[in-house]
Amino acid sequence: MSNPRQVAFTALKEVHKGAYTDVALDRVLQKYQLPDNDRRLMTELVYGSVRRQRTLDAIINQLGTKKSHQQPPDLRTILHLGLYQLRYQEKIPASAAVHTTVELAKTNGFSGLTGFVNGFLRQYLRLAETSSEPLKLPENPVERLGILYSFPNWIIEVWLKQLSFEETEKLCQWMNQTPTIDLRVNILKSDLEQVELTFKDAGILVRKIPYLPQGLRLISSTGAIQNLPGFQDGWWCVQDSSAQLVGHLLDPQPGEVIIDVCAAPGGKTTHIAELMGDEGKIYACDKTASRLRKLTENAKRLNLQSIEICTGDSRTFTQFHNIADRVLLDAPCSGLGTMHRHADARWRQTPASVHELAEIQQELISHTANFVKPGGILVYATCTLHPEENEEVITNFLEKNSHWQIEHPSFDFVDVSPSGWLKVWPHEQDMDGFFMVRLRKTKDSE
Repeated sequence: MSNPRQVAFTALKEVHKGAYTDVALDRVLQKYQLPDNDRRLMTELVYGSVRRQRTLDAIINQLGTKKSHQQPPDLRTILHLGLYQLRYQEKIPASAAVHTTVELAKTNGFSGLTGFVNGFLRQYLRLAETSSEPLKLPENPVERLGILYSFPNWIIEVWLKQLSFEETEKLCQWMNQTPTIDLRVNILKSDLEQVELTFKDAGILVRKIPYLPQGLRLISSTGAIQNLPGFQDGWWCVQDSSAQLVGHLLDPQPGEVIIDVCAAPGGKTTHIAELMGDEGKIYACDKTASRLRKLTENAKRLNLQSIEICTGDSRTFTQFHNIADRVLLDAPCSGLGTMHRHADARWRQTPASVHELAEIQQELISHTANFVKPGGILVYATCTLHPEENEEVITNFLEKNSHWQIEHPSFDFVDVSPSGWLKVWPHEQDMDGFFMVRLRKTKDSE
């Protein structure tokens, strides 16, 4: 099978049965060998259809005689693919989008409904020609943003409590972009200029990321990451710029003992090792052995020796009491700051799942704070923008632990609150949404 739309349909069927989007994509990409262009189109159609699901359903609800949830599931998926191309893919001619969607219906058991599919998509096109927004939108700001940008209402509400309507709209737009790929140069094996030059020689466009001494952003399509120059030599690894900030906030020093509490798959662990010149000891802890294997592979490729793997739940560890100069708790979270990377995260998380995660985060910080020596540092970080997982966790911890205090970071290019925690808003900084805070344990705490 070499038809990218048919492969996209196959992947989306798996997603609608419950598979994670990236897992479903990997599965079909291994099964069907597509040329690079078709592969890119198929990936865009799958991620886009999942990401824009609520908007696409709203169009079906508006134009169809049956609501989206009443449509046969496979037909709904076919309509999503057609509408996604018409609404969001300017490079695809409308006639091609309509024709290929009708063919999809014909090939996948809906030959009797090809007239309906054709008429439905043309009805949308006619509306789009007469109006800049064919979709009828409600006045209610939460519903309006939720339908227009395809987010559940509760996520819009979380943002509107922190941002204005205009800022929230900008954040929604940012979260629907195709994500960029950022690299972190391994300063122990190469440097920014060398990697930049090597990429330039290979015809790959990159640019430096402001304020990040090891950061480069890819700005052209590249094919498989592992085939790029310098990857096998350990000159760099993939890491978003927000995640690189976390290592700089921790500020590890050569010879120190560092504990990375939730380390897998290891981006921040390996960054810590690079920042401390690979001198000292880093205990990399995680309860998922398969994800720790990825960390081991990365450390080996980057030629880092200072990392020791510890498999298990950090909430049960007793061997680290008062031994660490610095601890990084990059806590498991809802990932609401990285929804552009994980197309289905907006549909998988709920207020209840956020609450459960916040409880785990409270347990983790309470226990792992004991790993830090008096006078030492703990950095708490998440890739979510939900106060229940961020500010509330820290406030609660500090209320119960008077021998800890926040240290204001010296970063002057991101939003540092008066309290001292740091929040990266993607639409302002053009990087993943993150929360991070640096805490110090008083020297007389023992």
